[in-house]
Amino acid sequence: MASLRNNPRYSGVSTLEITAADAGRRLDNCLFAHLKGVPKSHIYRIIRSGQVRVNGGRAKPSRRVASSDIVRVPPVRLATPASALRRVSRCEERRFERSVIFEDEHFLVLDKPEGVVVHGGSRHNFGLVEVSRRLRRPREGGRFPALTHRLDRDTSGCLLMAKSRVALLEVQRAFRLRKVAKEYIALVLGVWEPGAVRVRQPLAVTAAVAGPKVVVDEDAGRPATTDFEVAERLDDCTLLNVRPLTGRMHQIRVHAAQCGHPVAGDCRYGDFAA
Repeated sequence: MASLRNNPRYSGVSTLEITAADAGRRLDNCLFAHLKGVPKSHIYRIIRSGQVRVNGGRAKPSRRVASSDIVRVPPVRLATPASALRRVSRCEERRFERSVIFEDEHFLVLDKPEGVVVHGGSRHNFGLVEVSRRLRRPREGGRFPALTHRLDRDTSGCLLMAKSRVALLEVQRAFRLRKVAKEYIALVLGVWEPGAVRVRQPLAVTAAVAGPKVVVDEDAGRPATTDFEVAERLDDCTLLNVRPLTGRMHQIRVHAAQCGHPVAGDCRYGDFAA
């Protein structure tokens, strides 16, 4: 894609022409990659408000762009080079290498620890994505590792990254066809009733001072389904096996809280002190 105006702090209206390398990507993912340092919440806001145009028309974040599409981007404030290019320490590099549990020419699987962000943003200079691209520079004709899915900062678990365009497209296709199953273990407050529970509640992202927050919205929310099953009961909390059948932001945390059993330590949807 073409570059924005060469100003580290501010960009005017820009036009991006989609190249063959970016064809087939979601519109939001293209802008995430291009507008480094711009909060994701702001990118979603300018897309949904119609300020971002594809070939002159409004487009949804999930739209797949095609080669030669023209994308209009409104003025946005960019991160300063100093914050965007903060040097990754040797300690962080070693922690990354220790987290690698599988790697071949197509895929990279990381054991992401709790408290580590997946990618940098307005409050974090860098995340696992930026570190991976520093330590896994592509060979000629290759590409930097790309996320196939995301995990919240406070969630630990396996993070799958694609090291080739073919691998990325194949995983994205598997997700679309629901051939990928995600399973989580969650500790929730209170004693959950026995048996399995399927929660179907549509979720919508709202703006908040502390960052985007997800709420149940029967009218404007996107469909979301989560299966919960008791693994073990403790004195005042319950360990659950959780399987989200959709991939909405904060889905497990919100659905658990709606059932009256927020995830332990969740300061946004539950009782952090508990």
